[in-house]
Amino acid sequence: MKVVNLEFDPSEIYRPGLEVENGKAKEEYRNFKEGPLMERVYNTYLLMHTHQTTEFVRKKNEEYGGCNHHRMTIMEALDLLDNVVDESDPDVDVPNSYHAYQTAEGIRKAHPDKDWFHLVGLIHDIGKILALAGEPQWAVVGDTFPVSCKVQPSVVFWDSTFHNNPDVKNPLYNTKYGIYRPNCGLEHILMSWGHDEYMYKVMRHNKFALPQEAYYVIRFHSFYPWHTGGDYMHLCSEEDLKMLPWVKEFNKFDLYTKGEDLPDPKELKPYYQSLVDKYCPGQLCW
Repeated sequence: MKVVNLEFDPSEIYRPGLEVENGKAKEEYRNFKEGPLMERVYNTYLLMHTHQTTEFVRKKNEEYGGCNHHRMTIMEALDLLDNVVDESDPDVDVPNSYHAYQTAEGIRKAHPDKDWFHLVGLIHDIGKILALAGEPQWAVVGDTFPVSCKVQPSVVFWDSTFHNNPDVKNPLYNTKYGIYRPNCGLEHILMSWGHDEYMYKVMRHNKFALPQEAYYVIRFHSFYPWHTGGDYMHLCSEEDLKMLPWVKEFNKFDLYTKGEDLPDPKELKPYYQSLVDKYCPGQLCW
């Protein structure tokens, strides 16, 4: 696996002026207080925060960790996202396939020399195909968080949605560190199950020829309580903190490229197919 070494924070260098994007001010994104989709969003998180337990997460990691359910190419999996609308997203109500190209093209514009980063933008949400395999959306989409330790305040709806989760009543899990050691590293943390964890496992199993930064972005791009909220730093290793600027940089494009100006996948596919052929070609195990 290649590693990209940086002596700087890329988010301080590549900043494409996103105070207003797609006709929306930055503060209008991720509005979890009001909006036309809020009832759907809240109910998704309520179910997620009720059922995402240590036991559930371990079960799903075992079920999908072997990547022995399907075989298909990246582009075939991406096309399946035409049928997925993220019920946890307060900003958009369109199929996730469009969001994939929006994110990738935003990154491509700002980072023209980092083709691996373009591909990460394209594939980051492919794990949401779990919603087409019978998994409920609360086990696929939404912000992620560590299980087996105390829920931190920056988790969305943290004060109103965890009351029926049995883990919060378990003294083993409801302390700051829970079952973990200080600064043990995120690689040793059980994250809530969803598309991030699934796609990360697919990448590792199929040995994508992408740098370490790409693996971090895929696994933790929905971990908003960490990369945006600043929580759970007490669990992080030096390597996690080194990778954090890349996750933050990716987040700008994941979030602020959302809008009604939809890309034309047919026009863009040849370029992204060339990246797939370079980094993760052929039929993959899912």
